[in-house]
Amino acid sequence: MFKRGILIVGSLLFLLAIGAQVVVAAEEAAVSDKKLNYFTVAAVVSSLGLTIAAVGGAFSQSRGIRSALEGIARNPGASGPMTTAMIIGLALIESLVIYVLVVSLIILFADPFALLS
Repeated sequence: MFKRGILIVGSLLFLLAIGAQVVVAAEEAAVSDKKLNYFTVAAVVSSLGLTIAAVGGAFSQSRGIRSALEGIARNPGASGPMTTAMIIGLALIESLVIYVLVVSLIILFADPFALLS
């Protein structure tokens, strides 16, 4: 009789432990789906943002270089100051693309779900 009670209590504790894990797993699955959706959207937005920034930066740099070379071709004596201004302008254009990269990395690697826990 005593062995039977121990067996029943042990079985109930085992089932309770299994049931608790199933409940926790179900809650984790719901959070996991939200995380998956967030990171999917974050990846798409980051990709589009980087693409637009890279294309815009490349287009702006090509126009800046073209204008500087045309100015140097018209007035070769002013090539020193024009080259300096062109390099500073190209650095500023490239810094905007790097800012988009940094923001995209923050969007990708920031975990807003850690704040909810």
